[in-house]
This record gives sequence, C-alpha cells and structure tokens, in this order.
Amino acid sequence: MKEIELKMQGEIKRLTNHTFKFDSRIKDGWFSAVYFLKTREIANNYHKDNIVTMQFFQKDEAVLCGTDEVIALIKEFSEHPERLEIHSLKDGDKIKPFETVLTIKGPYQEFGYLEGVIDGILGRRTSVATNVYNVKKAAELSGKKKPVIFMGDRDDHYTQQAGDGYAAYIGGSTAMATHAMNEWWGKEGMGTMPHALIQLFNGDIVAATKAYAETYPNDDLITLVDYNNDVITDSLKVAREFGKKLKGVRVDTSRTLIDKYFLRNQHMLGTFDPRGVNAELIFALRSALDQEGFNHVKIVVSGGFNESRITEFEKQGVPVDMYGVGSNLLKIHIGFTGDLVMLNGEAQAKAGRKYRPNPRLEKVEF
Repeated sequence: MKEIELKMQGEIKRLTNHTFKFDSRIKDGWFSAVYFLKTREIANNYHKDNIVTMQFFQKDEAVLCGTDEVIALIKEFSEHPERLEIHSLKDGDKIKPFETVLTIKGPYQEFGYLEGVIDGILGRRTSVATNVYNVKKAAELSGKKKPVIFMGDRDDHYTQQAGDGYAAYIGGSTAMATHAMNEWWGKEGMGTMPHALIQLFNGDIVAATKAYAETYPNDDLITLVDYNNDVITDSLKVAREFGKKLKGVRVDTSRTLIDKYFLRNQHMLGTFDPRGVNAELIFALRSALDQEGFNHVKIVVSGGFNESRITEFEKQGVPVDMYGVGSNLLKIHIGFTGDLVMLNGEAQAKAGRKYRPNPRLEKVEF
C-alpha cells in the first residue's frame, strides 16, 4: 500500500503519494450548501472564539475509505489547518454502525463549511470499498483467491475514476480497467480485448486474437469468446490455435441471449435459466477445454455480476477463475453524517445526537 503511517505516542502521521486533485472553488464554498456558508459568516461575526467538535458516522457494517482524501481536503481548504485537532480512523478499517470515524475540533468558521463535502467523500468512497470487499469475499467462498476486476469505467462520470479506483483497491481489487482508476495507488490499468476488436476482424476470433498477441506479446493472452454467441466453439478454436500461449477466455454473454451450445443441446433446457453467463454454460466450457488438454486456460466471467450472483456461483462450485464487475460496485448506499457535538469542551448537540468517543481514533498530525 502506498500510504506510510508513522505512529508516535498515540499519534498518526499520514504521508501519502496519492494525488488528490481538488477544485479550487471549494475554498469559495461553491460546493457547500448555502446554509453552511451563512453559518460560517455568522460564526465569524458573533462567536469567533468558540471551539466546536464535529464528529462523523454512518449506519452500516462497512469498510471505511476516504479519510486520507478528507484530511488532504481539510489541510488545503481550512483557514488554519494547524490549529485544528483531528482524530481519524484509517482507510481500510472495518467500521460498525454509528461508530465515530472522524472528529474535527476547532473554530467552526475555519472548517464547518466543508461538512457536506466531507460527507460526500466518505459516503462514496466507503460505499465503493464496501461493495468491492463484499464481492471479493463472495468470490473467495471456495477458499481460493479469485481476482475481481473493477470495470466501472462506463457506469459513471469519468471524473470519478481515480477516487473510485482507489476505493476499489481499499476494498480488495487490484485489477482495474483504466489507468485513471490506478492513479492514486500507483499501478496501470489492465485489459485485453473488447467486442469491437473482434468486429474489426469480421467476427474472426482467431484473427483478432492473433493480432492482439502480435501487438502485445508481453501480455497474458485472454480472449473474449462470446462475440458469436458460441462460447465453447470459439474457446476451442483459440485454444487449438494458441495452445499454452492462451492464458484465459472471458465470457460476457448478454442476459438477453441463449448461447448456441444450448440450441445444440436442447435436452438441457427447462430446468434453469439458459440466458447470459450461467453456471451450466461455464461447467460445459470447463469440461470442453479439459477434454482437449487445455486445463491451463482460465475462465473469466463478466456481465451483470454482483455479490449475490457470485455467491450463487461459488456455492455451486462453478469453475470461474476471475470475475469482472462494473456497475454493481458503484452503487452508493452508505451515507455519512457530520454533527457538532461539543461546544467549548462541554456537551452540546441536537436532540438524539451526542459525542461518542472512539478509542480507535488516532490523532492526525500534518
């Protein structure tokens, strides 16, 4: 991991090489709710010397992410970050419902207007990290380590890729679809071929794979095999052509299609849903590859996979070696709340909220 943590006398000093790129208009309050900006002005005029404590929490079992980004945000946009006292958990920490993950102590007008921005950072990053963690855990129910490829480039605005990729890394994915997704943790994007490459070769999967192998000879050769909706036939074609050079095949059959294998074996139909990437198709693919001695060829699946679907595959022992997951990893389902809970060292909070000290929090030094 790229973060270096130096612990001294109960304090934590975060030194990172993450490139947090903030919009300079944050300082002007462009992204802050207007009532926070008005409160900042009133605090500055009427209670400039008050010291408040703000704490942040959420309501689920989760994998925390976004704290480094938040600390960098505070350092860049608070008026006097050196005067603030910050205690925080770390990215990757497992957290409980209502557990305090971050506290900020200081004059309200110096940081309070960032409350909503902080909530948003923690909510998005923690949601993605938790989604990936849960999918990764499902993929390893069999006890085997199975990579999860983060393929969320087409499911959200491109400006989110770097932060989402880092959150996915915190959640346990180390294979990302774009270079941007790897920006904050120092790796490059990975990927082989899309359907477009096969289309350029008039649907000839062998020709497309040959061109790929000649152009990227140092890559692991993994071929996309569902273009013609005949996964087993095309997998065997490339396996026979490339032998040991072929490292894997990826199946991405649309949920609206039934693979031609089942049209040739209609006696199998009627007891399961034959559409898309299904267990029976992958069992048949593994068997066909093994029968011709291609045991070394790995099977990658993608297309609509989520935690529950992967869990189902793993419980059935479906011979998948790697899962590619996209939109389901980007569902934002965790929301953080920031509350003022202390005023000048005394408890002061809205009804139903109170200061909840957390012994796991560590002091942050800039």
